[in-house]
Amino acid sequence: MNTYPIPSFFDKNKVGEVWKVDYAARANDAKTFALQSDLQPASVSSARISLLLIDVQNTFCIPNFELFVGGRSGNGAVEDNIRLCEFIYKNIGNITNIIATMDTHTAHQIFHPIFFVDKDGNHPAPYSDIHLTDLQNSTWKFNPALASQFNIAPEYGQQMMIHYAEALEKKGKYALTIWPYHAMLGGIGHAIVSAVEEAIFFHSIARNSPAQFEIKGDKPFTENYSVVGPEVLTGPMGETLGSHNRKFVQHLMEVDKLYIAGQAKSHCVAWTISDLLDDIQAVDSELAKKVYLLEDCSSPVVVPNVIDHTDAANEAFHRFAKAGMTIVKSTDEI
Repeated sequence: MNTYPIPSFFDKNKVGEVWKVDYAARANDAKTFALQSDLQPASVSSARISLLLIDVQNTFCIPNFELFVGGRSGNGAVEDNIRLCEFIYKNIGNITNIIATMDTHTAHQIFHPIFFVDKDGNHPAPYSDIHLTDLQNSTWKFNPALASQFNIAPEYGQQMMIHYAEALEKKGKYALTIWPYHAMLGGIGHAIVSAVEEAIFFHSIARNSPAQFEIKGDKPFTENYSVVGPEVLTGPMGETLGSHNRKFVQHLMEVDKLYIAGQAKSHCVAWTISDLLDDIQAVDSELAKKVYLLEDCSSPVVVPNVIDHTDAANEAFHRFAKAGMTIVKSTDEI
C-alpha cells in the first residue's frame, strides 16, 4: 500500500509536551493534503484498516506526569508516540478509522490511596500491592469515611474488598495495585497527548472519518486496565461492578486489519489484547490473524528500583503471537 509524506507541521521534538492543537489550521492542512495526495474518504476504501490506541494520554505519556511510562529507556512513551504519529501520517491513506481509549478516573476509586486505611488511618503508598491476606487480617481496610457516598456499611465495604482480592487471585491476575492519582476526569492528565490528538484530528478531516473515543475505568469498585472489560465483574452479592464490552470483537469481524498501540504494554495494552483474544477464541480463533501489534509504539511499566514489568509484557506478546496475532513495527509496510 502507499505511504505518504509526514506533514511539515509535525515536530517530533514537541511530542513530549502539552500544547493547544490549532484545529482550524490543521483542518485546512488536511483538506489541502487530501487534494494533493488524492485521498478518498475512508468510506470508499476497499480495505478496512483500523487503529486502536490504548490510553495515549498525558498522564501516561508526558514526562513528570502522574504515571509516565518510561520503560527501560526512561523515555519510552515519548519515543513510542513519535513513532506512532509518524505511523499515522505515513499511512493516512491506508488507515480507515481510529479508535482511542481513555482511562478515566476520579479520586475515590479502588486503586487510589484514599480507598484504604490502616489501623492508624494512614493510606497505602502508591505502587503498593494489597493482597487478600492484607484484607483478611485488616492490615488494610476499606476507608469507612467513603461508605456513605456508596450507600453501604463500612463492614460491607471491607467484605467487598476481600471478595475482590479473592476474585483476582482465582483469575490469576496481578494483586490489587495502588496507583498515584491519575487520569483524573477534568484534569490535564486525562487528555490525549497533543501530538497524537493532532494526528488523530488530521486523519479525521483528511479521510472524512470521525475518530471514536472509548471511556474506561470510571467505575469505583473495580480496576479496568482493559477497555474490553473490568478485572472483576460482580460484587459479593452479585451486584454489577462493571460490564464486558463486546464491540471490539464485533469491530474486528468488520475490518480487514486491526492495529493496536498505546500504553502501557504491560498493563492496559496487554489486558485489552488478552480480553480481546478471549472474545476472539469464543467466536472464531481465525480472527486473531487480523490483529497487528505495533510493538515499537508501546512500553511497559518500569519504576527504577521498584517494579519492572518488561519481561511480563514480552511474555504476553509472545502468547498473543502464538495465538495468531502478528507483531510488527511502525516502519513495516501496513
